[in-house]
Amino acid sequence: MKSGFLKRLGWYLIGFSIGLVFLVFFIKKKSGESGFEVCYFPNCRVLKDIRSKPISYANGLEDTFSRDSVLWYSFFKGGTIDFGKSDTRSEPCKRYRIENDDEKAIVVKSCPEEVIVESYNYP
Repeated sequence: MKSGFLKRLGWYLIGFSIGLVFLVFFIKKKSGESGFEVCYFPNCRVLKDIRSKPISYANGLEDTFSRDSVLWYSFFKGGTIDFGKSDTRSEPCKRYRIENDDEKAIVVKSCPEEVIVESYNYP
C-alpha cells in the first residue's frame, strides 16, 4: 500500500521538477531578450507606455535631456506620476506630470504615436 503511494509521489515530483525547469528556462529567455517586465500598477504601466514611444521635446528641452541621461532615467524609469495633476481623460493625447526623487517634475503629452516633453520644472 505504501509503495504505491511512494511510486505515484515519485512520478509526480519528477514531472513537477521537469515542468519547473522548462518554466524557469522560458521566463529567463523571455526576460533576457525582450526586456520582459510585468506592470500591474498604473504608474508602472504609464511609464512603460511612455518609454515604448519615440520622445520629442518642446521649447529647447532636448539640450537638457540629451546631456544628462541620469535625469532622463530618473523621470522615465524611476519617476512617479502625479495623477491628481495629470489630465488622463483628454483625447487623443493625455498629459502626465512625472516627478523624480529630487522633487523635479516634467509634463509630458502622450499621444498614440509619440510622446512630447512639454515642460521641465525645478523645485
